[in-house]
This record gives sequence, C-alpha cells and structure tokens, in this order.
Amino acid sequence: MPKKNLAKLFVLDTNVILHDSSCITHFEENDIAIPITVLEELDNFKRGNEQIHFNARDFLRILDELTGDQLFEVGVSIGKSKGNIRVIIGKDWHPKLRTLFTEDTPDHRILNVALWLKEDNKGTELIIVSKDTNLRMKAKSLGIPAQDYTTDKVESVEKIYTGVRMIEGMETEFIDALYNSNNGVALGKAIDINDATPNENFILRNNHKSALATYDGNKKQLLRVNKQQVYGIMPRNAEQSFAVNALINPNLQLITLSGKAGTGKTLLALAAALERRKEYRQIYLARPIVPLSNRDIGYLPGDIKSKLDPYMQPLFDNLSVILHQFSEKDGRASKLTEMLDKEKLVITPLAYIRGRSFQKVFFIIDEAQNLTPHEVKTIITRAGEGTKIVFTGDIHQIDHPYLDTLSNGLSFLINRMVGQVMYAHITLKKGERSALAELASDLL
Repeated sequence: MPKKNLAKLFVLDTNVILHDSSCITHFEENDIAIPITVLEELDNFKRGNEQIHFNARDFLRILDELTGDQLFEVGVSIGKSKGNIRVIIGKDWHPKLRTLFTEDTPDHRILNVALWLKEDNKGTELIIVSKDTNLRMKAKSLGIPAQDYTTDKVESVEKIYTGVRMIEGMETEFIDALYNSNNGVALGKAIDINDATPNENFILRNNHKSALATYDGNKKQLLRVNKQQVYGIMPRNAEQSFAVNALINPNLQLITLSGKAGTGKTLLALAAALERRKEYRQIYLARPIVPLSNRDIGYLPGDIKSKLDPYMQPLFDNLSVILHQFSEKDGRASKLTEMLDKEKLVITPLAYIRGRSFQKVFFIIDEAQNLTPHEVKTIITRAGEGTKIVFTGDIHQIDHPYLDTLSNGLSFLINRMVGQVMYAHITLKKGERSALAELASDLL
C-alpha cells in the first residue's frame, strides 16, 4: 500500500540521538533520514561511561537490528505503524550551501544532505530535527524547516508544578482544628482544594492566623507541617519547612527541589540525609559534570582529582555550612568527618556511580537540570529497596548546550511524577544567602 502524501521526512542531527537513543520510535508514521555524517559522529561517542556514550551504542545496536539490504537505498521499516528509516550517503556540495557556508563541518554536511533530499522529495515536507539552535537557524537560512526534539519537553514553564499553594481567607476554625488534631483534618467544605494532589503543600491563612499543611493522598486529609531542625539547620521560610518535611518522610522515596541559587535546596537535602543517616547504609551526594563550553575535562591541567575538584567544590561548601553549625566539642561535627573517612558519606561526580544499583541509600543529585530525561530515568531505575532519591536544581540555569527550561530532566521529572503518592516536589522561591545575593539573583 503506498504511503500517504501527508507523511513527513525528518532528518535527524546527532545530538537528538545522543539525547534519546530511542528517538526514531517517536515519529509516528513519518520517515526518517540519517545522514552518514551522523553515524561518523556517533562512532566518536561509542567509548565512555557517560549517558551519551550509552545512547550512541544503544542507537547503533537498534539501527543494526533494523539493517536490511535497502537501508542505504529506499530505507527499511522501523516497525508496525511506523515509517521507514534510511541512511543517506553524502553528495557533492549543494550550490546553495556553497554560497553561504564554505567550511566543511559535520553540521554543514547534514545541511547538504537535507538540501538534496528536499529537491528529491518535493511532494514531502522535510524537517531537520536538532537540539542545536545554531544548526536550526542555519537550516532556516537555507529555507529548510527545522525544529527541536520535543518528545520529552514540558508544555510550558507556567504549567510546571510548584508543589506549594497559598490559600487566603481561611476560616479560623479550620486552622484551629489543624493545630489541635494529631491525625489531620478532612478538607470538607471549609477549604476549596478538592483538586489537591498527593503531597501538595499549602499555606493557609487569614487576617489573624496561618498554618502550613501538606495533603495526604491516602488519608484524604491535610496534615499540619511543623518547622523542624535537621542536623543543625533550621528552615527559614514556609517552602523550606515543606522541603524538610518531605525529605524526612520515610514514605516518600522520590523528592525534587527546584529554585534559584541560594534557596537552600542542596543544603536542606544534605542536612536531612544526615539527620536520617541511621536509616540508610550510605549517603551519596553527586552532580553531573558539564565542562565549560561543553569541552571535555581532559583539557584541564593536573590529575583526575585536580580536574574534578572545581566541579565538586559547591557540594563540599554545603557540607562546610553544616559543619560550622557545631562547636568542636559537638559530636555531630566529628561524626561528619568519620562518615567521610568511612565512606558512609560520599561526594562524587555522577558519572562515577552510573550503572550501579543502590540499596538503602539516601541519594542526592545536585544540578539535575543539566541531566536529560533519559539520564534521570536511568538513575531512578537503579534505586533498590530502602533508597530515597532527591533531585535538586534550577530549571532556569541550564549549563548543558542542548537542554533548556522545558526539555531538561528535572522539568520532565516534575511534570511526569505529579500525583504519585511516593513523590513530592517543592519549588523554593526565597533566597536565604544574604540580602545582596537575593538582590543580585532578582535583578542581574
């Protein structure tokens, strides 16, 4: 049966595959073209332990399984109700490309393939898919439609769940009942939040009283949230109180904390982990390494420790803040040193613990906005019995060249996990470093 004329032809850039190795299964009945240059670039990513290296190898295996005699001719079927995939051998430089771009680069080779394909498939809409904004702009300058890979993108920033709501005009009787009850208070008619999601948090107040509460999805009740100190750190605002409450709740296995720099995300997570250390075999504090200008850390001088120290220093800074809460005679200070020495508390680059499974571990991943959705999924699926995973980050502060506010792993995770009884999210809004830091964060 001939293909419908409405089917599109998508030309994939290498970074789409490195972002999601299963990407070719997400284009419905449309056809896909893979420039041979993409395979050459993937070959450079086959060796290594980062997620992009796993993705390169995984995609090449998928492609190899699809391989037939026609892969380089008319293409082969991707699967039932899917289109065809074809690897395109490069041609001579297209006159239109030669006019604008003289340098021979992988990006320009991909554009060259797209130009020839567009001429050879005039009845089909051709679109380049790339996570590289510069390549997309170059494509448009040549009259080729181009778009980002949006399969795992959040719809909009405004729709990202915050985990916190303020309810004004609360009846005093309801607030009093919340303070007087040890088992929680049913929503009833006094409060119009029947759309509450499990573990959502509420600031309830009127002109006279206020209370902090979280919604228990199992009991269908609001539970009062108290301000609790964790390993010497006291919450300074409502959002921090909600965060601590979630972090020390043994029933919550997955937590996300988002917010700008200085809101206390990582500090609270680490303090809560230390407070609950007896319940876990180890505490892991990790972060992804996103080198400057996306260059490999190999270009930095020194041994591996010297290369990694600049990236890991912010985590040690948080540990130092906790340490300085105590006097030298306080046993909690010496306990921290002992935990580090015995590797009960491990601060490490995320790449060093990939591929492992974690049993009874309090696992904190900092700067999670620099992870792809696939990387986040990989981390969570490694969680064993008794493990708690906490992702912290600022979705507006992306260092990864191919991620943005809507496509990063932290935004994706928040969007997908809302409503799960073992999950909680809190957006921290108020900076607590200093008045100067808060002013700079807001204005600069």
